[in-house]
Amino acid sequence: MIKDDRTVIHFNNPKVQASLSANTFAITGHAEAKPITEMLPGILSQLGADSSTILKKLPEQFPWQVLDTILLPQPPK
Repeated sequence: MIKDDRTVIHFNNPKVQASLSANTFAITGHAEAKPITEMLPGILSQLGADSSTILKKLPEQFPWQVLDTILLPQPPK
């Protein structure tokens, strides 16, 4: 989960439980808050073939300078 303070709640070995009849889901395990810059490379590597569409939408959803720096092409030096 990406939080408003630009950190990600990361579960190393999550356990997921669901009660479909109650429309309830629970994720348990050891959670850590990590900077999005630390987690973003791992997130990007897990995206599938439609990742270019997702990447284009990220800056609209999270218009933070850190995402702009990582995701937008940089001019050649």
